[in-house]
Amino acid sequence: MEKIKFLVQGSAKEPYEIEFMKSGSNLTASCTCPAGTNGIYCKHRFNIMRGLEIGIVSQNKSDAEKIKTWLAGTAVERALIDVNEKEEHFAQAKQELTVARKKLAKAMRD
Repeated sequence: MEKIKFLVQGSAKEPYEIEFMKSGSNLTASCTCPAGTNGIYCKHRFNIMRGLEIGIVSQNKSDAEKIKTWLAGTAVERALIDVNEKEEHFAQAKQELTVARKKLAKAMRD
């Protein structure tokens, strides 16, 4: 089993600890932030899985890129792809809603 730990500065005074563990095709991750502790969406873990170094205060920022390679072939990779696709659809829908609201406002002025 391989492990990599990060310290990430979040909204708390003390940095959060994030730990990734890879064993075969199984990848797990934990974070000490309130969301991570409660088992819900935690931006700290997801940023690192995307290879981003946002907020990392430990001396191993470059390991974020290694975590990205650990995703290959895991259930986590498939779920992350699904989240990314849904976020893209959501962003597009928000943009379309903005256009529709502008059209509505214009129609009420005419």
